[in-house]
Amino acid sequence: LWHIAVTPDPGVIEVNIPPTRNAREHATLVQDVFDAGLEAGLHCERYQLDGRQAGSGGGNHITLGGPSPLSSPFVRRPDLLASLVTFTQHHPSLSFLFTGLFVGPTSQAPRIDEARHDALYELEIALARAFEPGEAPPPWLSDALFRNLLVDVAGNTHRAEICIDKLFDPLSAHGRQGIVELRAFEMPPHVRMAIAQTILVRALVASFSRAPYRGPLVRWGAQLHDRFLLPYWLWRDFEDVLAHLDATGASVPREAFRAFLELRCPVVGVLQASDVRFELRNAIEPWHVLGEEMTATGTARFVDSSMERVEVRVEGLVPERHVVLVNGHALPLRSTRTASEFVGGVRFRAWAPPHSLHPHLGIHHP
Repeated sequence: LWHIAVTPDPGVIEVNIPPTRNAREHATLVQDVFDAGLEAGLHCERYQLDGRQAGSGGGNHITLGGPSPLSSPFVRRPDLLASLVTFTQHHPSLSFLFTGLFVGPTSQAPRIDEARHDALYELEIALARAFEPGEAPPPWLSDALFRNLLVDVAGNTHRAEICIDKLFDPLSAHGRQGIVELRAFEMPPHVRMAIAQTILVRALVASFSRAPYRGPLVRWGAQLHDRFLLPYWLWRDFEDVLAHLDATGASVPREAFRAFLELRCPVVGVLQASDVRFELRNAIEPWHVLGEEMTATGTARFVDSSMERVEVRVEGLVPERHVVLVNGHALPLRSTRTASEFVGGVRFRAWAPPHSLHPHLGIHHP
C-alpha cells in the first residue's frame, strides 16, 4: 500500500515515504517532501552551539527490498546480504561518513565489530553458508543465519547498522517483508545529498548482484576508531569504495560525496609556518552511554557527549627538524601516502556536563 506517514519524533518530524521502483522516482518523491517541508518552514539542518552546521539529527534510513517479500533479491540471494555485510565491515567509511553525531557501540546504528569483536568469528561461519552456491535457498535462510548476529550490544535486532528484522522472520507477518534497512545514514541538510546516499547504496547492491563480494573479516580493534574517525583516513577509505564501484561498472561521481566530509569534518583553520602547512579539522568522537541513575521521572541513562576530537594534518614536516606539540606534549603523527605529510588526532573535553566519564578532568577549550 502506498502511503506517507508523518510522525512527531523527539527533535524532528519523521516522514516515512512509500517505496519506489527506481532512483529517479525516489529522487522526485524526496524533492517533493523537501519542498513541502520548506513551505511549512521546516529544514533538514541545524547549527550547534559553536556554529557548526549539522544534519537534522533524524535518520535517513534506506530500506531495500522487492515488489513482494518472496521476490526480494535479499530473500532469493543470501549472498547479496552476505556481500553487503562483508563490504561494510571492510570499509568503516560507510559506517561513519553519513551517520549523525552519535556514533559508537550504543548509537542508533552500531557496527557489528564495535565492542563485540568475538561476534566476527560467528559471523564468518554464517557468511560461509550464505555464500554457498545452491538451488533456490529457503526464504528464511538469511534470517536464520544473521538474525542473532546483526544486533546491538544488548541484542536489539532493530538497532543495528544493517537491520534485517523485516527481512523474513517465519514467526511474524510484520517481519516477512523482504526488507533490509541500512541505518547508518542521517538526514543531510540538502535534498541532493539525501538522493546521493540512495544512489550510492543502489550502486553497491548492483555491483554485488553482478559479482558477490567475499573475503575474511578484518579485525580492526582499536584502529577502527583511532584511524577511521579522522577525516583523512575516512576519506581515503571512501575513495577505495568508489574505486570498487569503478571496477565493477557502477561508477558514481567522486565530487558528489565530498560535501559529506566537509559537513561532518569542517576545517577549523590553516597555518603556514615557513615551508610547513598545518591544517586542523573537526573529527568524529564516539559518545558513551553511562550507567543507570534514578531521576525524578524514573531510571535514566545519560550519554557523555563532552569529548570532541580534532585532526591535525601537517604538510612539509621533517621529523628530524619539526615537532607538533599539544599543551606541551609531542603529538604522535602517522605518515600518509604523500611524502612529508603526517596526520594525528587529539581528543579533548569540550564541556563539563553534570554526568560524564572522568569528572576529574576539566574543560580543555579556551
